[in-house]
Amino acid sequence: MYAIRNKVQLIGNLGQYPEIHTTETGKKLARFSIATNDTYRNASGTKVTETSWHKVIAWGKLAEIAEKYLTKGKEVAVSGKLVHRSYTDKNGIKRYVTEIVLSELLMLGGGYKPPAETQEWHNEGMPESEELEA
Repeated sequence: MYAIRNKVQLIGNLGQYPEIHTTETGKKLARFSIATNDTYRNASGTKVTETSWHKVIAWGKLAEIAEKYLTKGKEVAVSGKLVHRSYTDKNGIKRYVTEIVLSELLMLGGGYKPPAETQEWHNEGMPESEELEA
């Protein structure tokens, strides 16, 4: 029997360059958003495209790769775990966030291409106790 797993896979385009941070413990963190499009025909037969934005977090080696190779508009395939968290913003308001913690990254499309053997990366595990801020 198969185990039920928390796994998300998306193909989309980066909305901006990754934001890079280093934690107090020296771990590198990259944050970026990707856009996915759903196209369908509505009741009147008109073609409609809806864009959804997805927040992605990369740790360690994947964060370094994101920093070095990912650019605004770049098409990527991402795979990871869906996580929900909350934080208190600078105005004291509690905010809720849903993000994908990256475990695999594949660069697609045109533009700069690193050597073929380095185009797919896997995360070696994310830190369990790192605190994230928005």
